[in-house]
Amino acid sequence: VVCLFLSLSLQVLFVMLFQVIRKQECEVDHCVFNSTELSDIQFIRSSIYNKLEWLRFDSSLGRFVGYTEFGVKEAERWNNDPSYLAAMKAQRETYCLNNVGLYYQKVLTKSVAPTAKLYSRTPPAGHHPSMLVCRVFDFFPKTIKVGWLRDGQEVTSDVTTTDEMEDGDWYYQVLSTLEYTPRAGERISCRVEHASLKEPLIIDWDPSMPESVKNKLVIGASGLMMGLVLLLAGFLYNNRKLKGPILVPIS
Repeated sequence: VVCLFLSLSLQVLFVMLFQVIRKQECEVDHCVFNSTELSDIQFIRSSIYNKLEWLRFDSSLGRFVGYTEFGVKEAERWNNDPSYLAAMKAQRETYCLNNVGLYYQKVLTKSVAPTAKLYSRTPPAGHHPSMLVCRVFDFFPKTIKVGWLRDGQEVTSDVTTTDEMEDGDWYYQVLSTLEYTPRAGERISCRVEHASLKEPLIIDWDPSMPESVKNKLVIGASGLMMGLVLLLAGFLYNNRKLKGPILVPIS
């Protein structure tokens, strides 16, 4: 990305006051690809002024496209320049092909196994009496499949799964919810399939105690232990204070 910052200053006579007007013009090159094959690669150069794209070259079209009045005129001018148009078309191979190859080699061939957590959530009024959430996170690459099993059989109804969401650190996360009516003795599981896994990851739901109750018990137990420690410390302190100093007779 090449950006040019232009600053204009206005100085008021006898007063050290400057008014700065900033303009930003950028040219952004990016490659859209499905594989390392040249035929699957698209080169795009966008000309942007103050966050507004006014001109674009698209290798899939083989020409420039203008998005503003000035951009339309510039697109017509560049499209009538065979040498410049040929140079832009060549960027798909010159700029994209090598970079895409490096990207596949350094990034896309690597994978990170997902972490999954299963917990319950109170459903909205009027919905099924129970709702389970399967949170799958910290995985790469992006493509993943999350589903539900009831007693080993795939569940297809009352299931909602979000699209893969970026974490901002090259990892992804996804949420899948299941609304269902509990039955005695059934086994509910979340199943995760990902390129990093040799076999699907299956997490069984333990209905014996909801996650919220477990958290409350842990917090309560911690508070109780801290209270007992403080009580014991206070008792020892008061006991020593009541006894007073020990006098040793001198012969």
